[in-house]
Amino acid sequence: MSNELEAFLEYITVTKALSKKSVQAYKSDLELIENTLHKPLINLDTKSVLDSLSIYSNKRTLNRKLSSVNAFFDFCFKQDFSDAKAKLKFAKIPKNLPKFLSYEDIEAGLSLIERSSWIGKRDYALILFLYASGARISEALELSRSDIEDGWLHIRHAKGEKERIVPLAPVAIEAIQNYQEELPFDKDFIWLNYKGTKLSRISAYKITQKYLGVSPHVLRHSYATSLITGGADLRVVQELLGHASLETTQIYTHIQKQDLKETVEVFHPLG
Repeated sequence: MSNELEAFLEYITVTKALSKKSVQAYKSDLELIENTLHKPLINLDTKSVLDSLSIYSNKRTLNRKLSSVNAFFDFCFKQDFSDAKAKLKFAKIPKNLPKFLSYEDIEAGLSLIERSSWIGKRDYALILFLYASGARISEALELSRSDIEDGWLHIRHAKGEKERIVPLAPVAIEAIQNYQEELPFDKDFIWLNYKGTKLSRISAYKITQKYLGVSPHVLRHSYATSLITGGADLRVVQELLGHASLETTQIYTHIQKQDLKETVEVFHPLG
């Protein structure tokens, strides 16, 4: 192990107070490069480092090791061990398209719910609500009765403390009213468990998993996908979802392009 690497490991252990697991990960990443190339890491050019890491086909694994190298180079520059600060570019990781359900899939799941009890009516209303609002499950579970008024949903407990107001489909409002009329409890929170206390995230997950085979967040993706493929403006969808950046919303345009591609393939004679 080179002196510079030893100094770096001491720095992240004592000064940065990183966990033993993190320190060991840095040590393993950096020591492997030195041992492979038989030179102190500080004396290696970026091409040699990248060549030594080319064995990693998994881009996430590669980026973790590049992060270790960049942290080491940054330390060496700040400590005047090197004259120039080298920085290696991370590998680009393609964004995975979000999983979503079609309206027909959701309808099929809703048809499985026995609505003779208030629990059944709650499960039905919750699934409809999530698909109709695009709300995060954390936002949904914090809702009070007063947060739905005149066809609008006021999301006060939004991510990043940013409140927003979104229109709510009449069918979802009706389902919530039918559920609340059967409730044996008089509580302010909308979504309750059988004890009359606020529904938990785990319970909400079990509900959507039982009838749809997905997590509640997939219904948020399904909401956005339905809007985008239906022709909604991207910035409007951004506002409805409460995304701070348009870049976050843009992933749904890939779904729109795929939908257009499939339409051409099916209906165009040259498809």
